[in-house]
Amino acid sequence: MNRFQARVTKIQTKENLNIVNFEFASHKLTMMSLDLDESLKVSSLVKLSVKPTHIALAKEFSGVVSYSNQLDAKIVEVENGELLSSIKLSVGDANFESIITKNSSSRMSLKIGDAVKIFIKASELSISEILKC
Repeated sequence: MNRFQARVTKIQTKENLNIVNFEFASHKLTMMSLDLDESLKVSSLVKLSVKPTHIALAKEFSGVVSYSNQLDAKIVEVENGELLSSIKLSVGDANFESIITKNSSSRMSLKIGDAVKIFIKASELSISEILKC
């Protein structure tokens, strides 16, 4: 599981749906959630989490996609298994792991030092801990 700190910048609520915006390493992130801790406030420091299998990667990306969360990252490690590849990435001071198929890793020619774009759907991002309200 990827875990990293971010600060809440905005909370929008309509009935039981919540859209929460965060600031992380000079990037803006968005989370969509049905349940939200009542103690969460704008400016709260939180620990966010996302599964490695929920991080999509793009190399030499140009275009528009519906993913709310797009982070510029650098590849720091590539481990190719028989079927899957583990791609370790750095974004600012935080480290991430993306697990993709080996076929995708080979097709993209991913290697250490490559600049890539990380994509995370708003529904796949979650708050694992409120550090400071």
